[in-house]
Amino acid sequence: MMFILKKIISGFLYPLPLSLLISFIGLYLLWFTTKQKAGKVLVSFGLFILILFGYGIIANKLLRPLERKYDSLETKSSSAGLKTEDESAIKFVVVLGGGHTSDPELPLISQIGRSSLVRLVEGIRIYRKYPEAKLLLSGGSVFDPIPVAEVMTRVAREIGVSEDDIILESKSKDTKDHARFIKPIIGSEPFILVTTASHMPRSMAMFKKNGMNPIASPIGHRVKEGQGLSPHSFFPKAGNLSNAEIAIHEYLGLTWAKMRGQK
Repeated sequence: MMFILKKIISGFLYPLPLSLLISFIGLYLLWFTTKQKAGKVLVSFGLFILILFGYGIIANKLLRPLERKYDSLETKSSSAGLKTEDESAIKFVVVLGGGHTSDPELPLISQIGRSSLVRLVEGIRIYRKYPEAKLLLSGGSVFDPIPVAEVMTRVAREIGVSEDDIILESKSKDTKDHARFIKPIIGSEPFILVTTASHMPRSMAMFKKNGMNPIASPIGHRVKEGQGLSPHSFFPKAGNLSNAEIAIHEYLGLTWAKMRGQK
């Protein structure tokens, strides 16, 4: 119940729902009350929020610190953060699920969410670099009857990963659960953790809080440098609203985890 309640409450704090809610309250005041000034202020403020987060400069400022907190595995390797002699010590590559829809009428790849697919492909790429490693796929069923870890397993096997090298963790519903259910499998051994770059700070904090030793391998970065101005830069975009939503979701998650003593 608490999990669903968190999802509902946080949903109203994202830019698009929040701006619409404020604007609708303002429209109600304009149409059905005499509080015309308050109505105009609320409609204007709702529109301002929508425009503000629709431009990349704001959304990217929020998202970039999350995505760049941890370097990629290649960057750490080149800077001697992960030495070649440590490769034999890596026994697990953990991939956290990031959503899916188990629609049997769709091709298998279409059933897995974009975040899950990107994480899985990166996890398989890394797993193939470590001969002793197992691929641990984590994620249960939240609003879908089939656990995301099971769908990821099907995709991994289609790509060519041996079933003997795959470990399933299909009970977790959120980041806290990932750490809780993976700990008995891995213990305190060092392992590579693969998840979306913006989700990595929260994941690392919770795994470390559980006494584990993850090595971050962030993937799926949305904020990228070197993008010059184009005609599209002068218009608000849905993609920027999505970036802002992801950032706010993670900051809310980090705040909640800190309040609950989970990080």
